[in-house]
Amino acid sequence: MAVIGWIGLGHMGGPMATHLARAGHEVVGFDVDARMAEQARAGGIRTVTDAATAVRDADAVFTSLPRSEHSRQVLIGDAGQPGVFDRVRAGTLVLDTSTVDVETSRACHEAAAARGIRFVDAPVSGGIAGAHAGTLTFMLGGEADATAEAATLVDPMAGHVFTVGGPTSGIAAKLANNLMLFITLQASSEGARLAEALGLDPAVFHDIATVSSGDSWPLRTWYPVPGVVETSPANRNFDATFTTGLAAKDLSYALAAGDAAGLDLAAGRLAMERFERLIDEGYVDKDCSLVVKYVGLDGRTPGFDPAA
Repeated sequence: MAVIGWIGLGHMGGPMATHLARAGHEVVGFDVDARMAEQARAGGIRTVTDAATAVRDADAVFTSLPRSEHSRQVLIGDAGQPGVFDRVRAGTLVLDTSTVDVETSRACHEAAAARGIRFVDAPVSGGIAGAHAGTLTFMLGGEADATAEAATLVDPMAGHVFTVGGPTSGIAAKLANNLMLFITLQASSEGARLAEALGLDPAVFHDIATVSSGDSWPLRTWYPVPGVVETSPANRNFDATFTTGLAAKDLSYALAAGDAAGLDLAAGRLAMERFERLIDEGYVDKDCSLVVKYVGLDGRTPGFDPAA
């Protein structure tokens, strides 16, 4: 069993780290939010008061952070402050499970290599439910020896593990996947509302679509009509399982990668416009599936009470 340093014990990182602790690893964790640290302690994680202490004696380090700038700051350091790469032993395996932009992932690989650290971009898919269930999909990018060890290490948290390729290939897979997720979210929103407008029973239409050509993960998991799918945020006034703010962040990274590649990601830009409208209306912390409200010209949708 290994000593694992974990930085970022939020809604994703906390339950992920708990699975490693339950698998017998000694997990030493840090989060800037004391409430998240307290929850992590209940999962068997020994929490400390700073990131340096969390990684000091670690055999491997995981980070689970909100944005690209947080990964850069924590891993590489800034303003003369050392990062994780400066504090761990040479040869230590460091995995960033955060969703970041490609340039940040590349910078982390280069900074790690310069210090003799083995780095893997290791983003995940499956959301908070997958983090709790231990069924996340891991996408691993890095040098072969590092990704091979990483694949074994992440097993207690994973339903699927893919070694995608060299440095930044894991994050590339994640960004392309999330682009598809947010586009199909728009499709399931429009299909659900059209079915309703044409007089179809929502549950019957959902059952038809999930075994037909309109099937998608958002359709099965986030169907934006209350009372049809247990996991849908529409059952809970669109309280977030995946916030609009995080969705917009992830999609912005995918669109930037498309621009750099000379691609026209028109459907992705439409999805981004809908997320930006939600943010402008003050719904940055509501679930991203609330984009369904824009299908109706009156801005209303079943299951959502803006006054609640």
